[in-house]
Formats: sequence, structure tokens, C-alpha cells
Amino acid sequence: MRLLIADDEAPLRTWLRRLLEQIAPDVAIVAEVGDGASALAEIERLQPDAALLDIRMPGLTGLEVASRLAVPCRVVFVTAYDEFALQAFEKAALDYLLKPVTAERLAVTLQRLRTALPPQNDAAALARELLAQLAARNAAPETLRWLRVGENDTVRLIDVQEIDSFEAADKYTIVRSGNREWLMRLSLKELENQLAPQTFWRIHRSVIVRVAAIAQVKRDLMGRLWVEFRDGGKAQPVSRSYAQLFRQM
Repeated sequence: MRLLIADDEAPLRTWLRRLLEQIAPDVAIVAEVGDGASALAEIERLQPDAALLDIRMPGLTGLEVASRLAVPCRVVFVTAYDEFALQAFEKAALDYLLKPVTAERLAVTLQRLRTALPPQNDAAALARELLAQLAARNAAPETLRWLRVGENDTVRLIDVQEIDSFEAADKYTIVRSGNREWLMRLSLKELENQLAPQTFWRIHRSVIVRVAAIAQVKRDLMGRLWVEFRDGGKAQPVSRSYAQLFRQM
């Protein structure tokens, strides 16, 4: 099988290449590129059997690349952001890989690629449909109801009404419910824009909490406020800028 890798993160391209060398020595990587325009050009020039396309790349997204393909090529999307699209990928004849990619999950993808029927226009049709969803989502943002988080090699659905808090962690967000926590590759700012403001409050520049999950707000010996939750878990600090939210509680 001849394979192309397209991702704007060089470490991920290296990681995918090493995994493929370990688990699939029969796979030949014909090209590695870091942007969408190069991916489209190289796919049309080299005509590989399949392409691993990151969704978010400079120039053209992976979805845009797939929708413009004029040559047969099986497409696997590599994603860490567009959670609403995962269900669409699962229902399609194609596949997706959720970052961080594991050897076990990549092996499943390769098996699917080997047994798949020759591609027709399904990749382009799926990409166009998802692009339309992206445009509609950007035009009229919806309130987030469900979270899709990675748990080992599965995707777990969590009702946002079960969440206690969200805490920023560099490019990621830690999602907490009681004593359980998950990591999402989504910034706190991006997440805040999708949450109902009457249900979720920002209490610190790095923390958002679900109001109904709060058990009490306590002041420590230094005079700082801390939110404690009904189901236990990690208490969260309240910065001075947001202390007025709790004056009437």
C-alpha cells in the first residue's frame, strides 16, 4: 500500500511514520507534507492508495483537500478538534484517527484500508457535507450539549450537565466530573463560546464551572475564595475579578 501523510505538526508526521514502520513494513510512504495545498498537489501527482489528512492545516483543511480530489484515493482523517464530525466519520466508509494516535488504532485503520472497496466519490461527498456543517456551525453557533472525549482507544460521550469544571492546560482543557477527569484538545476560550452562559460561569482566567454543581464557596486563611462541588473532586479557585458572582450566594 502506498500512503501519503499530511499534517502541519512535524512531530506527528514523524510519529505516524515510525508507527507505520513498526506495524506495517509493507506500507510505502510516498510523501509527507505540512499543508493542504501540498497535500492536494502530491496526491494528484503521486496517486497514492490512501492519505492520512489532518483536518486543520494551513491553506486547505483536510476536508477541503478530500472534497477537491480528482483522482482515486482512500482518505483517513486525523482529528483532535471537530468533535461533531466524529459521528459522521464513523458512519462513512472511510475512517478517522483521533490524536494522539496509537499503534493499535492505526493497525485497525490499515486493515480497513486493505479490505475497503475501491474509492468512488464517497470521500469528496463526505467532505463537502462536513464543510457545509462547519459553515452552518460558524454562522449560527449552537449551545454545546454533549462532549466527545478520548478514553484509551474509544470515544466517550458525556452530557455537559454532568460536568463540574473545565480547567485550561496549555492547548488542552481538563474536563472534571467528581473524581474523574479527561483531556480535550480544545482551548478554554473555544469551549466557553459553546457553553450556555447561564449554566456555566468563568470563575478564573483558567477555570469554568457548572453553577448547579457547586456545593459551597469557602474562603481560606489567605482570604481567597474556593468553589467546592457536590460530587467532590478538585476544588477550584475564584479570582478577584469574578468574586462578585458569589456575593449573593
